[in-house]
Amino acid sequence: MSAKRDRLESASPMRRILQNTAWLLGGKGFGAVCGLVYLAILTRTLGLKDFGHFSLIFGTAQALIAIAGFQTWRVVVRYGSEHVHAEDWDKFGRLGMLCGMLDAVGAVFGCALAAVVIYGFAGVLDLNPAYIDTAFYFSCAALWALVSAPTGIVRALHRFDMAVYVEAVVPTGRLIAALAIWWTGPSVSRFLIAWAAIDILEAVLYWIMARRLCPQAVRLSNLARWRQAFAENEGVGRFFMVTYASATIEATMRNGPLLAVGAFIGTRAAGLYRLASQLSQALSKLSTLLTRSVYAEVARARVASELAEFRKLALQTSGIAGIAGVVVVGIALVAGRQLLELIAGPDFEQGASILVPLAIAASFDLASVAFEPVLHSTGRARLSLFARLLAVIALAVGLYLFIPFGPSGAAWAVALGGATSYLAMGVMAWWTLQRLERGQIEPVEAERGSTGE
Repeated sequence: MSAKRDRLESASPMRRILQNTAWLLGGKGFGAVCGLVYLAILTRTLGLKDFGHFSLIFGTAQALIAIAGFQTWRVVVRYGSEHVHAEDWDKFGRLGMLCGMLDAVGAVFGCALAAVVIYGFAGVLDLNPAYIDTAFYFSCAALWALVSAPTGIVRALHRFDMAVYVEAVVPTGRLIAALAIWWTGPSVSRFLIAWAAIDILEAVLYWIMARRLCPQAVRLSNLARWRQAFAENEGVGRFFMVTYASATIEATMRNGPLLAVGAFIGTRAAGLYRLASQLSQALSKLSTLLTRSVYAEVARARVASELAEFRKLALQTSGIAGIAGVVVVGIALVAGRQLLELIAGPDFEQGASILVPLAIAASFDLASVAFEPVLHSTGRARLSLFARLLAVIALAVGLYLFIPFGPSGAAWAVALGGATSYLAMGVMAWWTLQRLERGQIEPVEAERGSTGE
């Protein structure tokens, strides 16, 4: 691991981001191709109605993960980067295993919540009663398959190259499973069972990889030292709660519109919305990849680089991501309808009116890729939470005004929320950088992870 770290140390922050993104893009590019193929199999074999059921069950599970999943990878990267830089593997291990324990607590809480939501409110989502038990078990499996803590360990170590191999398991496994189910007889339940098993396999492999990369840190003995981890990482409790709230709001914006479409319009409309959403996510995959690379590198730069380099890094990544966002919208405008018909058939081409506003929303996410890492790494996580609160209010207002226009109205509400998040978080990140330059925020204050003002 030392030779790898020496090469990373000698590279510039932007070069490390591009290298890490290139590794992720290689894996995700392969995954995107597999994803489009198995999405085509899903839509063409299940049809619009059953694909709508699949989408609502999957979306409900993702919403439950957002509520019960604590986004501990951000905690590991934010605080663990300093421990990795200092090569203090004991502190890094105690932090990582604390986050792993929090993931398990979240899974237990999520399973209980899933029972209430699915068995109590499935009728609201217009779910077929035959799928209710399957939806519950799928949600529980998805909750236990969350790999947030080991993901954070790998990212804090900057081993994005190794993560690519493990993350390739999901698209490869889903493609193989989709082909097998297509051959033997497609059904909603069979697809969900296969998806759940593959996610659990990925979780196991992620923990194995984290252990192999840093055996000094990933040890069961560190689980008993969780109180010490809190003491060693000042402000970690507050940071954890703020990032959890922020991630929950973000997931509400991502999954809430789909569930609203299913509840207020119908299952078929939910299927159309889900397909358009999947395609927009595929087009904007660079946003996710840049977020992973930028978050880790900004956290590292905050403890290992000069202020000018830190500011330059934020501006460069924002510029690159903004250009990528424009490209995403252009593809949706020019070829959106053709892509939907190619993937799912003529029944789904009407989703083009949904795809364009979702692509616009995705472009705002791309353009703001560096804002939240800047706020988190400088101890201003509450500002990003406030920006997301403004965005979810805008989304709620948009849904109220636009949902009568159908699923495309819900998509425009998402675009409104994305624009609000971009503007609010951008202003706050710029303000934070200005205060850093003027010396109004002490570096030591940022490094301690204070979430207050």
